[in-house]
Amino acid sequence: MPNSLSVAVIDYDGGNLASAARAAERAAELSGLTASVEITSNPDAVLKADRIILPGQGAFADCARGLAAQPGLKQALLKAVSQGTPFLGICVGMQLMAEQGLEHGITPGFGWIKGEVAPLDAPGLRLPQMGWNSLSFTRPHPLTEHLGNDPHGYFVHSYALRNTSADTLLATTEYGGAVPAIVCHKNMAGTQFHVEKSQTVGLRIIANFLSWQPESPRWA
Repeated sequence: MPNSLSVAVIDYDGGNLASAARAAERAAELSGLTASVEITSNPDAVLKADRIILPGQGAFADCARGLAAQPGLKQALLKAVSQGTPFLGICVGMQLMAEQGLEHGITPGFGWIKGEVAPLDAPGLRLPQMGWNSLSFTRPHPLTEHLGNDPHGYFVHSYALRNTSADTLLATTEYGGAVPAIVCHKNMAGTQFHVEKSQTVGLRIIANFLSWQPESPRWA
């Protein structure tokens, strides 16, 4: 790991950029890491970054269009991640990792993980799911270490990943059934909940992401 990490928070006119950047800075401080966090839409900055964070809120289709509208940004993101740069998607940023989204029509995702983003199937429960909910881990992973007993994340969403591979899941939450909460494949990870709003648990996950070495044979 370099002495100082460069962290690119992708700016595509989406939401939560400033709070995601502040959370990354705070997580680095708490872990004793030196990190330079930049909110950017510059493709060169994305290609040079040591870590990439893609926040997202709102509709899948809107976020996909916003990302594609920034000249060269999506291409730089896809290239950097394909070359091994660790990636963290937050909320819709996580959903974009899937094959497609079904919100306001069918919109292609990045195709990094199997599955599609569809309306939450939660009969009798309020939509969107909004508030704190517990996390149930499916397997150990560096991203979910040191989260304490009964960790919770802060969720705000009406759509969720479905039909994904079991080996993609790191954690689920319960809302009318098991809902994917944390996913990971190779150097690509995502949280359905807002880590930047999830206080101690969220900061720990971001800190774990900043120190994560996905090229390790154990986690490849």
